[in-house]
Formats: sequence, C-alpha cells, structure tokens
Amino acid sequence: MLMAEAGASNKGLARRVRDVAMRHGARVGTTHVSVQRWLDGAGIQADNAAYVAEALGAKLGRRITASDLGFVGLTIRPAPVGISYAVSLTDALGVLDGLTQLRPEDSSPAEELPHDNEVDSAVLSWMVSRPDGLPTGREGPRRIGMRDVAAVRTANAMFMRLDFLFGGGHGHAALRHYFRQEVLPLLNGGYSEKVGRSLFAAAAEMGEVLAWTAYDVGNHQLANRYLLASLRLTQVIDDRMMGATILANMSHQANYLGRIPRAARLARAAVEGGRYRATPRARAMFAAHEARALSNSQDSVGASRAMNEAEHHFEQADSATDPEWLAYFGEAELIGEFSHCFRDLERPADSMRFAQLAVEKTAPQYARTLAFCRMVLAQSQYLNGDMDAAVATATTAVREGESLRSARFRHYVTAFQRRISPHASHAVVRDFNEHVRVALADSEDE
Repeated sequence: MLMAEAGASNKGLARRVRDVAMRHGARVGTTHVSVQRWLDGAGIQADNAAYVAEALGAKLGRRITASDLGFVGLTIRPAPVGISYAVSLTDALGVLDGLTQLRPEDSSPAEELPHDNEVDSAVLSWMVSRPDGLPTGREGPRRIGMRDVAAVRTANAMFMRLDFLFGGGHGHAALRHYFRQEVLPLLNGGYSEKVGRSLFAAAAEMGEVLAWTAYDVGNHQLANRYLLASLRLTQVIDDRMMGATILANMSHQANYLGRIPRAARLARAAVEGGRYRATPRARAMFAAHEARALSNSQDSVGASRAMNEAEHHFEQADSATDPEWLAYFGEAELIGEFSHCFRDLERPADSMRFAQLAVEKTAPQYARTLAFCRMVLAQSQYLNGDMDAAVATATTAVREGESLRSARFRHYVTAFQRRISPHASHAVVRDFNEHVRVALADSEDE
C-alpha cells in the first residue's frame, strides 16, 4: 500500500493534500476523515484524486497516478451540487463531508434552487423508503458511547441558542467545523444499536441547524442541500418526526422565496409524514407552516383550516414529551406564525393584534424571532393606516436587531422600506431610512 510505503498517516496525508491543492490555487477541506472514507472505498472528486497522487508522489520521490492509488473503476464523485436523495448511507455521509467543506460566502447566494421534480423525488423517496438500519457490526478506532452523543447534543443546543440570539452568520462556520471534525468521525465509528440510534438522531438535528444557519445567511441552495442530506440521515433510524420537521423547514424556505406551490406541497408532506409519529407540538408546527404557505397563496379557507388544526394540536402539546430541539416552538412562536398568515392574507387588524401579542410573549433569548415579529407588527400598523406607529416599531426592531447577522432580517427591513417608499419625503421616513443605512453599515463593518 502506497500510504504505508510513504509512512503517511491519515492526518499527514490530509495535510499534504491541502498543501498540494494550495500550490494549484485551490482550497480543499481534506481531513483524516476524508482519507479514511477514501480508504473505505467511498467516491472521490477528480481533483482530489490528482492531489492525493501528487502528495504521495512527492513523499516517495516518484510519479504516482490516480490509477496507482486504485481509484480506477471507482466512482469519481463530482462536487455535491445537486439535491438528489442519497441512495446509500455511505453516499449520504459523503455528501455531508463535501457540504461541510463549503462556505456560504464562497458560492453565489442567488443560485437557483433545484427543480421541483428533484425535490419531489427526494421527498417521495423519504416517504416510502424503509429504514437502512444501523451498521452496528462495524469496528472503529474507538467505541462510541452515550457520552459522545451527549456532547453532540450539548453542542447543538449551544449553536441553536447562538443562532436565535445573533443570527446564522455568527455560528455557521464554527458549527460546520464541529460537524466535520467531531460528528462525522463518530458516525463512521463503532457503536451499539442504542447508541447508534441516539447518535444518528443527534447528527440529523445538527444537520438541520447547519441548514437553518445557511438559510439565515442567505445561501439557499446550500441550505437545501443540508436539509436533504439531513433528511437522508433520518431514514437510517426511521426518525419520522425529525424528517417531517426538515420537510416543514423546507416549506418555510420555499415560502420565503416565493415558491408557494412547492411550499404547500412540502408542508403537506410534513403533516402526512409525521402524522403518526410526531408529538402534538410538532404537528402544530407542521400545520402552521401549511397555513403560512396557503396564506401566501391567498387561500383564506385553507389557511384558516390549517391555523385551526395548528391551534388544536397545540392545545394538546403538554400531553407528550418533546425533544429539546422543539422547545422553541411555544405559544409565542405559534402566535408569530399566525401574525405572518394574517399579514399575507391582507387582514392588518388581525395581523397587528397577533404580532403585538407575539412581541409581548417572545423571550429575549429568541432575539431574531422578536425582530421578525416587530417588523410584521410594523407592516401591519402601516397597512392599518398608522404610519407613525409603524415607523416607530420598525425603528425599535432595527435598533434591537443591530447585532443580528441575518439576511432574513435584512429582507424584512428592506421589504418594509419598499412599503413606505411612497412617503419618502415624510420626515419620519427619512429619519428611519437614515437609521437603517447607518445600522446596516455598522453591522457590515463588524
């Protein structure tokens, strides 16, 4: 074996591959995990195969080719740019390994989302596929235990808190690094059935947060890829509740981007996919996302039905034990979703009432949610004919949300500015626009 002949460890080869890539003007995220996956027969990108050959050739003092390394006949995996649902667990982990090498700022945030057919095919695969089952017979460099799982869950809770407090831009890079360096090696390790189920559940939860932070900073294609990769992880252990939650998040994103029919289909898939396995609190969230999509399509009858279903499920929320990652979906969150629905249905009085209640009930730890609710309140006040109150509310939202690194919050603010643009000569509007200009400029300088 050429690695043994060269006396190269996994970590040593990974470092040499990164150095070779840099000499070629490229940046790769190769680690010892990547090397082990290649040794186990996983696919490799064509450029990486060439870098590995050059790195080992330099160490051995002779020319080495990809064929010498045994890559001939194996899958040369392109960079994971699609959203196709991974066929195998090995492929799914490979996709996640590739995604965690990507920074949101390195690719265009304006890239188009995949075609509806691709998304629908992936969702159907999740809906009808049987669970893979865990590879519990696999030997790893060390045995994974419940303490390892607890560490992952603790880290995920910390990153979720950071996301809510300061926006996705504050935690995405660190979370990506943690997932790549700490979580992926665990998934490739050895574990019991009990540990494995908990481990894959925790990994899917963290993948969902990775997706959410990418969404919040505005890279929607990357967010979609994380969501589908995390959805695939839920299939391994048949975690229908987390899988349905991921579908609901995909609906949320599609609705935000104006892909309303897709948003409605994804919300329905979440409702049906989690119908018999999700807690009442989760089912309330799924129904609320359906209401959001239907409201945006001006289907007032359907939206009212979905809001009633969400309210009905939420009334039973205390009858079941929820996972910690669902704790954020409380009364304030549900009311906030309803305020968005009424705004989109052009019922400003109802939207104003619900948004005001959401602002009053949202805890400070959910700073981004509070900022969103204030902006919805401002929009509703404007639509209700009170521009001075609207601008005052929006000013508070911008002042309190200055520390948020969130493209979505910026979108709320600029959308409000467009709303009030017919009154650009009004003194309070001029003052508000200047306040926004300074606040956003300051946040970019941080």
